[in-house]
Amino acid sequence: MEKLENVVELTHPLLQHKITMLRDKNTGTAEFRALVEEIAMLEAFEALNDLQTVDIECETPIEKCMAPVIAGRKMAIVPILRAGLGMVNGIQRLVPTAKIGHIGMYRDEETHEPHEYYCKLPSPIEERLIVVTDPMLATGGSAIDAIDLIKQHGGKRIKFMAIIGAPEGVRALHEAHPDVQIYIGHIDRELNSDAYICPGLGDAGDRIFGTK
Repeated sequence: MEKLENVVELTHPLLQHKITMLRDKNTGTAEFRALVEEIAMLEAFEALNDLQTVDIECETPIEKCMAPVIAGRKMAIVPILRAGLGMVNGIQRLVPTAKIGHIGMYRDEETHEPHEYYCKLPSPIEERLIVVTDPMLATGGSAIDAIDLIKQHGGKRIKFMAIIGAPEGVRALHEAHPDVQIYIGHIDRELNSDAYICPGLGDAGDRIFGTK
């Protein structure tokens, strides 16, 4: 698809290798869950490369020195339930102090439209860098609505992380929230008539949690 400002498709070979393993229909639940966490960590390493730091005094076994730490309020990770939960641990390994919020969305099986059923965000949300997670960016509806909610609660600095997405969803999210940086492991070919990403990886939530 065409290049869009604030949309970053990640191309690291290790990341792409893990996404291929994730796609394989023979990948079991435990391995799938572990891969989602590993991919989230790799994506977060890139997505968080602009974090601001401040120098503090640190005493090593040799001497005192000034060394950088992350400045200001800590991050908030906000997974879109339920599949977004699978990406949280990978990001927390990089930023263990990050607060966790939750936004619950479900998709109407007939209209494919998202519906909110839960929203709980860490305070003060307006002072935090917010990373919204969902392994799949299909139509973009859930991501758009989730970010709408976060902004209504005062959130300002928002990044969105997905593992795979469809061009339709990437465009829709970018058009609705052009200020949000989108980091995605791979942009697939298209959505099918049932609004599933093709070639995709199936239902991420079911494969993470072992449900049907």
